[in-house]
Amino acid sequence: MGKGVLIVTGASRGIGAATAGLAAADGWDVAVNYARDATAAEAVAAGVQAAGQKALVVQGDMAKEDDIKALFDQVERDLGPVAGLVNNAGTTGQIKRVDAMNAADIAAVFDLNVTGLMLCCGEAVRRMSTRYGGKGGVIVNLGSIAARLGAAGEFVHYAGSKGAVDSITTGLAREVAGEGIRVNAVAPGMIDTEIHASAGAPDRVARLGPTVPQGRAGTAEEVAEAVVWLLSDAARYCVGSVINVSGGR
Repeated sequence: MGKGVLIVTGASRGIGAATAGLAAADGWDVAVNYARDATAAEAVAAGVQAAGQKALVVQGDMAKEDDIKALFDQVERDLGPVAGLVNNAGTTGQIKRVDAMNAADIAAVFDLNVTGLMLCCGEAVRRMSTRYGGKGGVIVNLGSIAARLGAAGEFVHYAGSKGAVDSITTGLAREVAGEGIRVNAVAPGMIDTEIHASAGAPDRVARLGPTVPQGRAGTAEEVAEAVVWLLSDAARYCVGSVINVSGGR
């Protein structure tokens, strides 16, 4: 029996793509959201279909309220009621010290990582919550151990945004636990994805991976395993949990 319809934001690459694939293998139909790379998103959707599940590709900027609402509306119209949400879309911003940042640098990170994530949560709750006639559901937010480490000299704005994600996860989890919705988060550490190159440091994983206590960077699939576990009934008593997937950092 299928698990229902899952939205994965930012699912065209990295952790989002791995999550979409593993979720499909676990029985979810998957809405693959992307911002720019349609070809990559279509490839992820093909993988979902190859696993025997339905897939829908939806373009949308998860920092824009209208795009977020349109995503949820289209998914409900074309796939059915939303039962799960993985808030994966995010950005590190560019590597800078705080004294080199301006308001636009900071807003670019917080608009997507915090405001957009909260708006996605709100759309999900209005559709899933028993308060509104829904059947319940599950939300998994992607945080980061940067919230604890601070990312000094690199991504303090990103670390701050992920600290907010931890707080949002805790608060929302308690807010809707009695309405049939479980909210949890996964906090990755040093993971080998394209996000480092996007931030301007393509050598970051090779340079810092060996400093991780486990001696290496993690993979997107290793993070996705934790996400898909939290989506499952095996995690049915997890509410407000933040699971570190960080190799000991």
